[in-house]
Amino acid sequence: MPPLPPPPREKRLLGTSLKMYFDLPTTLQYISAVVQLAPAAEAANIDLFVIPDFVTLLPSAEKLKGTGIILGAQDCYSEDKGAFTGEVSPLVLKQAGVGVVELGHAERRRLFGETDADVAKKAAAVVRNGMTPLICIGEKNKSNIASQAVGIAVSECKPQILTALSGLPDDADVILAYEPVWAIGASEPAGADHVVAVVQNLRALVEETGRKGRTRIVYGGSAGPGTFGKLREGVDGLFLGRFAHDVGNLKKVIEEMGEK
Repeated sequence: MPPLPPPPREKRLLGTSLKMYFDLPTTLQYISAVVQLAPAAEAANIDLFVIPDFVTLLPSAEKLKGTGIILGAQDCYSEDKGAFTGEVSPLVLKQAGVGVVELGHAERRRLFGETDADVAKKAAAVVRNGMTPLICIGEKNKSNIASQAVGIAVSECKPQILTALSGLPDDADVILAYEPVWAIGASEPAGADHVVAVVQNLRALVEETGRKGRTRIVYGGSAGPGTFGKLREGVDGLFLGRFAHDVGNLKKVIEEMGEK
């Protein structure tokens, strides 16, 4: 009797945030270019997402319609409606076609004082409105001793994860974006051995909670072409920064991630 074929692998995840780098016309040009990558992403069994600024969400949603590419938002508030001047409603994001909401990025924590509790409230609001929270986690401190570095990372990420998950339904779909704060914007990503070891520990931490929902873990922190091949044993995908603002680089990463 021939051996049974291996089970299909979990769909990998790949995306990028444009932060506040592009103006409106440039953003829409970029979205149009990303649309051309939809067939390659589908063939590679990849969930591809793109996160523009808030102002371009609606025209971006129109361009992405029917492509299978997921539209993301860079943040939201924890309430759906009310007197919250300047905030963005998760209800409105859902109505605009958003599927993924990025929360708790290191810049938001550093510049705007966001706490783990704030992120948890926002994550609950995202799930409540039928979207997937993409929760950014990562350690600030770095050690040159490998064993210490992994321990530091896990200890700093643990409260970030457990606090965020505490207010979510047990079956909610969650994405964790592991981005060591010291690696964001750096010329090189964190070492592969470090990332894989940390992610394996974080995955075990999530499993210990007994939650039934899918939790995928992606790596950020200066990720780009060549990164996934070194990390494939640990991560479910990549969350790209400025490297992916060149669509040619994004295409290369799709090709790399589509390899067995």
